[in-house]
Amino acid sequence: MDPELRAAIGRIARVPQLLIACDYDGTLAPIVEDPSTAVPLPESVAAIRALAALPQTSVAVVSGRALRDLAALSRLPSEVHLVGSHGSEFDIGFVERLSPELVAVRTQVRNALREIAAEHPGIRLERKPASVAVHTRGVDPQVAAAAIEAVRNGPAAFDGVTVTQGKEVIELSVVATHKGTAVDQLRTQLSASAVLFIGDDVTDENAFGNLHGPDLGIKIGPGETKAGFRVAEPIEAARALGLLLETRRHWLFGERAVPIERHSMLANGRTVALLTPEAKVSWLCHPKPDSAAIFADLVGGSPAGHFSIAPERGGIPLGQRYRSGTMTVETRWSGLTVTDWLDKPARETTPDGPAVVTGDSTLVRVLSGNGRVRVEFAPRPEFGQVAVQLQPVGDGLLVLGSNEPVALYSPGVEWQVNNDGGYETAKAVVDLSAAGGQVVLELRFGTHSLEHHRVPIHERQAAAEQPWKDWVASLRLPSTSRDLVARSALTLRALCHEATGSILAAATTSLPEELGGVRNWDYRYCWLRDAALTARALVDLGSVEEAEAFLRWVDGCIERTGGHPERLHPLYTIDGYELGAEAVIDTLPGYAGSRPVRVGNLANHQLQLDVFGPIADLIAAVADARGSVRDDEWRVLENMVEAVRRRWHEPDHGIWEARLPPRHHVFSKVMCWMTVDRALHVMRQHGGEDRPEWTDLRDRIGANVLEHGWHGDVEAYSVAYGDEDMDASSLWIGLSGLLPGDDPRFLSTVLKIEADLRSGPVVYRYHWDDGLPGREGGFHICTAWLIEAYLRTGRRTDAEELFAQMVLTAGPTGLLPEQYDPLAERGLGNHPQAYSHLGLIRCALLLDNMLKQ
Repeated sequence: MDPELRAAIGRIARVPQLLIACDYDGTLAPIVEDPSTAVPLPESVAAIRALAALPQTSVAVVSGRALRDLAALSRLPSEVHLVGSHGSEFDIGFVERLSPELVAVRTQVRNALREIAAEHPGIRLERKPASVAVHTRGVDPQVAAAAIEAVRNGPAAFDGVTVTQGKEVIELSVVATHKGTAVDQLRTQLSASAVLFIGDDVTDENAFGNLHGPDLGIKIGPGETKAGFRVAEPIEAARALGLLLETRRHWLFGERAVPIERHSMLANGRTVALLTPEAKVSWLCHPKPDSAAIFADLVGGSPAGHFSIAPERGGIPLGQRYRSGTMTVETRWSGLTVTDWLDKPARETTPDGPAVVTGDSTLVRVLSGNGRVRVEFAPRPEFGQVAVQLQPVGDGLLVLGSNEPVALYSPGVEWQVNNDGGYETAKAVVDLSAAGGQVVLELRFGTHSLEHHRVPIHERQAAAEQPWKDWVASLRLPSTSRDLVARSALTLRALCHEATGSILAAATTSLPEELGGVRNWDYRYCWLRDAALTARALVDLGSVEEAEAFLRWVDGCIERTGGHPERLHPLYTIDGYELGAEAVIDTLPGYAGSRPVRVGNLANHQLQLDVFGPIADLIAAVADARGSVRDDEWRVLENMVEAVRRRWHEPDHGIWEARLPPRHHVFSKVMCWMTVDRALHVMRQHGGEDRPEWTDLRDRIGANVLEHGWHGDVEAYSVAYGDEDMDASSLWIGLSGLLPGDDPRFLSTVLKIEADLRSGPVVYRYHWDDGLPGREGGFHICTAWLIEAYLRTGRRTDAEELFAQMVLTAGPTGLLPEQYDPLAERGLGNHPQAYSHLGLIRCALLLDNMLKQ
């Protein structure tokens, strides 16, 4: 197939709502002498049927034949729209809608054509509801020409008659329409984003002429045409439909999606990247984690950008692992090891001082071994919305056309740059034996420099890894699941943005809570709650620097409220500013076909009164660990209490951000209580004074939630005041310390949540109607809460068993996404998720403490 046609089919296959329209004779069915025997090609029928069964895809056959004849001959399913008589007939009952005046003109035309046919042997008339077609196929050329002349000089000149000329046919209609207007009408009715039209006849030119924008026209056979592409015969059109089917099916349902939990993360404190088990970089945003992606294969497939390395012979890797105590990943095949890490800007000492030679972050990929390796580099900035050019220059490639300079340093690699519909991809085959056993690839952001780095690669790797190793070595790791806790700690540290102090909730956007569903959200931001809980887990392991940086970031956010801390948003950008509008990238198919792919998060505008509690709890933990409180931390703490004082009595949207009207959520009220309780702890332990007004506020909030949060009918603390539905977050009635572990009300709540929300190794958030279609997996953080609740209520064996089950859901390199589906036994949601890893750390520490008692 013509490469340009293949690329055009690839592009139109990925539009949100696609209309495929085809002619019948000469397109789906080869031209034959007897039109009544024109049977469609089996290949075309198979493709048409399959395309019509796809979601967001409509198929129509637009023919000059009468609708009844078209339906009888094609035998296509009801999902395929049939349009007959060049667009005059959209349904069987069309003739009943002709006015008496049009019926009279049609009768006059039929009578006149009957007389012409009688005078010209071999001429065949085809009567249709609104027209008559005069067929001359197989007739002596002189007789045919005379007949056509008689038609043109006779009934074709009648008032109100529209003439359509085709191959060996002329049609007279009393309705002024053609295939172009028919396709336009279908486009409007079906809300199509783009149209693919295939035809062979002169009459199809009206449709080709009406195509525009992303539309695609394919002409079959010779002759002048307005179509953009041409194939020789109907079987080639069938092949084009087959390619369209394959490409669109992959776009809709995902291209053999790698299980979410099997992805590994690279990080350098500036941005993050995800790596598949086959060493494909499938996700990388630049310059920050909440920026647009340059590789979005994870949610858009190969056309959205990737950087792949594999043995030329193919094969599944032997394994993938993190180098101990680092964020460096090794992927191994026999004869090939790919070592990946994200480096910070490289600096070299010169006589004039340090010099930055690689701009911003650098993705370093070291290929070691003795085999032949295939490398494919397909950068697609702005989630694949920007086409770039790749220019081979000296020791690498320059990426041209994006907002920021990007260069791929690749000495000794000979690149072949291919253009696929305006998007360029560089491919190469590297012979490691000929290259001395090692090739280094450096994707440098923020620069077009392809200069050789004077520091040897092994020294650079050691310099990149040492800070991670030193940090892990400084932690107080438990004996329980020690290695997995260390990996979780590194993951949380990797989600910290060093330049600002903010902490990501997760590394990705739009990884689904249900495969194929719409519960796909953007988590590449800093939630006050999530970040505080993350920093608290690291404090518990012995590291306070992340908490201190985060609290300075929070102080800046509070300052920008202008003295109104109660107006804090639940989440902010990494830089601490309000998010833009939530948007959908409808050209991306989503992970495993799960759409929409979202950028931004509407929860930004919600009221979530629980966010103050985890921050106050974090300040208390930092103060206890350090033995003092800093001025900015005092400001944050006092602002948290003031925010609670002003708004604790209001309903809110709650921790789970359901897009429903506000309610008096039990968890939010408990967190308001915890805000003041922890503030009092800090004041008494580190301030040397008491605050009676704070004590009164804490006690009023506590009494309120204990009274109104209890639901007598279910004998538990439910999701919200007066609601009988259960919610895992209500476990915090005891986890916060508001109720002791042996309180009958807490014991009853734990049993009710266990009965309603636990399913094997997971605990679901809730089962109440949140206003969204579909279902979700169990939440790892909720599982961690139930483990802690088991421990607080004396059920140590149950806690150990559930923790062991939770650990088994982790991916092969120890990472956890947000959720787990116990039936499909696979991870769901954004990845890796801070909640999941901090929950694992908290449980391991609690279990370890129990063992020591």
